[in-house]
Order: sequence, then structure tokens, then C-alpha cells
Amino acid sequence: MIEIHNATTIDGQRSQQNIPSTTSRIIDANGLTLLPALIDPHVHFRTPGAEYKENWQSAAEAAIHGGVTTVFDMPNNTPSCITLERVREKKTRINAQLQIPIRYGLYLGADQNHLSEIIRCKQEIVGVKIYMGSSTGNLLMHDPKVLEQAFKIAGEHEILVAVHAEDEELIQKRSIECKAALHLGPRAHSIIRNAEVAARAVNQALEWAAKYRVRLYIAHVSTQEELDLIRQAKKGNVQVYAETSPHHLFLTTKLYETLGTLALVNPPLRDTNEPVWEAIYDGTIDTIGTDHAPHLLEEKRYPYGKAPSGFPSIELYLPLLLNAHAQGKISLPQIVRLTHTRPKEIFHLEETDDLVLVDLAKIKTVNDLHLKTKAKWSPYHGMTLQGWPRMTIIKGQVYDVDL
Repeated sequence: MIEIHNATTIDGQRSQQNIPSTTSRIIDANGLTLLPALIDPHVHFRTPGAEYKENWQSAAEAAIHGGVTTVFDMPNNTPSCITLERVREKKTRINAQLQIPIRYGLYLGADQNHLSEIIRCKQEIVGVKIYMGSSTGNLLMHDPKVLEQAFKIAGEHEILVAVHAEDEELIQKRSIECKAALHLGPRAHSIIRNAEVAARAVNQALEWAAKYRVRLYIAHVSTQEELDLIRQAKKGNVQVYAETSPHHLFLTTKLYETLGTLALVNPPLRDTNEPVWEAIYDGTIDTIGTDHAPHLLEEKRYPYGKAPSGFPSIELYLPLLLNAHAQGKISLPQIVRLTHTRPKEIFHLEETDDLVLVDLAKIKTVNDLHLKTKAKWSPYHGMTLQGWPRMTIIKGQVYDVDL
């Protein structure tokens, strides 16, 4: 039995918790706050095919240090996870790598030549991921007829659809029209993939979701235009859920000035993150997914046009939010709603005993050398944050994660 004494709950009350375990441990949590462990519905742990960037051993350790015990992994692997056989093979590889027993689910990648796999995989996946715009991997689906068919199948079989909502036709058109902006280097990324690119894809996805009664999960929402469409759709009873990401809450295009190509991510950074914060306050945003997407520094430092997009961030997921809490930008109940309650509801997850104990007063500066991800860097290096995890408890095991 794990006994937790003197912890503070999110409403300021004292709590005593007993968690079944094969070992005995008494934790004096005086000065610590107890939260349900985090659920990260959007990660790229790079297995199979890119384990040199990350694997489930290093990623699980990073997750635990961020207070995360449940993750949903994306299908843009090498090879892509687009069939039942590949889903099962991927699970076998993951289970062989895991040393920390984090909970996980997998997305199936929608592929125009394998739409029948959506039905075959129904019992093995948390949803189908559709890339409406190009990103890492080769899972782009931008043929409207094929896209609509994927929505139709998912609706008929009550399978959640998650979308990377950027309009590929408009990306290609703007890439040509915005050649004059290429002298700006990586900053051109945010100009080419502007709010219109995102909003056009969101609008189309919402139309199909309404038509086929699809449960639609829109990943990494980052613009006012997208949020306005989602708000309207929710009023019209479309089953749509909006996810944002830490980098769209805490970073802006100013990062290009200091990090250059290291600041590349899809969808790109925006000039302001205030619309996303407003959407958190009014309940439009349902979840926060880290979009943890590690690449090695030498890859990120390639010239613009060759450098990959994506940030490692899962172990800083909770510290970033706790720091925002310390600044008065978000309450602890709001953090729990976004990182636990709503993901659990949307993905129909059972309740667990997973917990995280945090020190709301602890102040520490992010240091890349201390990160557990194989990538060993983050766009948050040098940021001083207040509020850090101390212990993460999963499946009756306690992990001391204070660095």
C-alpha cells in the first residue's frame, strides 16, 4: 500500500490517499499538491523507424518526469501505421521497449489505399488520424473524395477522427505566392501556413463531421479563425473537440529571432497566443496535447526547407502550466480539466489511481542537459518556471522525478 499523507488538493483541502501497491511506502506530502496524472493525447514517440530520436524507454521517462502517465501515439512512423498488422507490430515493439509502465493508445493513419483498415482496426485504436496538410511522414491525404470517404466510414462505425487541419492545396499555392518572403528564412513558415490555411481545413472537416455524425478531434488549434469556426460548430451540436499545444500557448513567432529553424513546427508558431488563452477561458479548448515530436539538434539546424518541424516537450507539459498558474493565467481546476478530465471523457477512458505530486513553490530553470528525451533540447531552454512535479504514481509504483 502507498500511503500519501498531508497532501493539498486543488481546492486547498488536506488529503489522505491510499493506493494499492505490491510495495509499502508512506509519503509525507506536506507542502505538495495532489493532481490526477496527466493524459497527453498527442505524442510522437518515434517507434518504429526513428528510435535514434526517441523510443518508448526514453519517452516514458520524459513523460513520467512531466507528470504524464497516459499517452496516445501518432501513426506517422517508418513504416506508417496504416494497417491492423502494423498496429499490432507497433504494440509489440512498444511493449518490448517499455520499462516504465505508462498507459498508451495508438492512432491508425488514414491512407487512401487502405481505407478498409479503419474498420479492421476499430478495437485496437483510439481513433483515426488524418493529415489534411503535409507534415512529418508520408500520410498526407488531400484528395477531397478520399477524405470524405474516410469520414463516412468513421461515422458509420463510431470511430473518432483526429485531424491535422491544414489545407494542402492552399499551402502549395501560398508557397509559390510567398516566394518573396523566403528571404525571411524560417519566419516564412508562419507566413505560408497562415490562419487561412488552417481555417479552410477546419471548415471542411467540420462540414464532414456534421454530415456523417463523426466525433471530430482537431489537433493543435492555434488561430482565432479556427476557434471561431469551432465555437459555432459546438453551438450547432457538432461533436467536435479542440486541442491546443504548449507551444501555441507559450511561444510566438518571436522565437524565430533566437532559434531560427529550431522554431519550426506544424502548424507554425503564431504572432500571438491570446486567442488560444481566451478559448481556454470560455471552454472552447478541450485538451492540451504536447505534440511531443523530437528531432536531433543537428537535424533541426538544417537550412530552412530541409529542417524538420517539431518540438520535444512532454516533460515540460506540467511545469509550463504550473508556471502559468503561478502567474495567475490559469487555475488548478482548469489545468485538471484540460489535462485529465476532458481527455478521459473524450476518449472514454476508465479512471485510474495515477497521481502526481507537485511543488507549486519550486522555481527552476529549464536546462536541456537535464531533459530525459533523447533529443536533449527544447525550445524552453533557459526559461525559469515556478511549479514542478516531485513524484508521479502509476499502477501502484512511485517515481521520484524531482531533479
